[in-house]
Amino acid sequence: MDITAYTKTYLEAYTPYKSYWNYEDGCVLKGCIDVYRALGDRTYRDFVLRYLETYVTPEGDIPNYESRKFNIDSINSGKALFFGLEETGDGRYRKAIEYHMQRLDQHPRCVCGNFWHKENYPCQVWLDGLYMAQPFYMEYEVKFDGMKRVQDIIGQFSVVREHLYNEEKGLNYHAWDEAKKQPWCDPKTGLSPNFWLRSTGWYLMALVDCIALHDDARHTLAGIFRESMDGLLRYQDAETGLFYQVIDHGETPGNYTETSGSAMAAYALLKGVRIGVLDKAKYLPIGLRIFDSLTENKLKKNAAGKTELTDICWVAGLGPGEKRDGSVAYYLSEPRVSDDSKGVGPFMMAWAESLLARKE
Repeated sequence: MDITAYTKTYLEAYTPYKSYWNYEDGCVLKGCIDVYRALGDRTYRDFVLRYLETYVTPEGDIPNYESRKFNIDSINSGKALFFGLEETGDGRYRKAIEYHMQRLDQHPRCVCGNFWHKENYPCQVWLDGLYMAQPFYMEYEVKFDGMKRVQDIIGQFSVVREHLYNEEKGLNYHAWDEAKKQPWCDPKTGLSPNFWLRSTGWYLMALVDCIALHDDARHTLAGIFRESMDGLLRYQDAETGLFYQVIDHGETPGNYTETSGSAMAAYALLKGVRIGVLDKAKYLPIGLRIFDSLTENKLKKNAAGKTELTDICWVAGLGPGEKRDGSVAYYLSEPRVSDDSKGVGPFMMAWAESLLARKE
């Protein structure tokens, strides 16, 4: 399957995921940045710069940022601003970066110190949120703040390891309610009941991206990263090498090997090898097998002859209130879609890492 042709066709037809600054578009932007750095093909660079020029004014404002809401997801697209600044030197991107950092400074926190997931998800830590905020936060600290708050970033990962990791399973729960009030959580532990693949993928990508940026993170977080990666690998599907939507319930009717989370795992594995925190002899073949299996099994032509990336979980969450209870049945009830940015973006990231690995 010609991945270059697929991704370029996808980008040519791309429309923003939402009308406001959103994390889904950020996944595609990050994928393009990684592919540009791996291939040097300006198609991917230009896509990112066109997007940023559209949404960031010459004064550095982002008019469609949902500024009245505290939503940790909104930080994700801010990662592309560093690239915009590096490629163009345009000061608008520096101002927009500072705005994102101001949002983080104002973001509500749990008693434990972690960012709330959203204003309407108070006192909750979701694995998803670590990816949305921490790599941006880390890059800001390294480039602009003299690394003054790196320990805050590392501490938030340490809280996840303390509260969300299941030693027996080797997996991290999707979320934790520090207040232990949500209908979906265990009233004693505050934990959600199951292990959702994409949330684990977000977490692994957050870890490896932060580790790549700073030595303190490498020294402190590499062990957590390896532990979580090894835990996930215990549940690899023997036939395809991919992972199931509900990770540890591969035998449950209706469960399926899900594309976005498998792509995230491939990316994290391959990048972990490249930056030297995973053993190359052991993990490189695993990462390449996952990516190649995605290309073989999930990149398919539809009835009209168009190539699509299939089996992407459209969305999954917890609450608010009685909604989305975190059960196995719930995760399996969410629609499977094709060409969703939450799958295509990580697929492009994993592709970029596979290209770099195969150049060596």
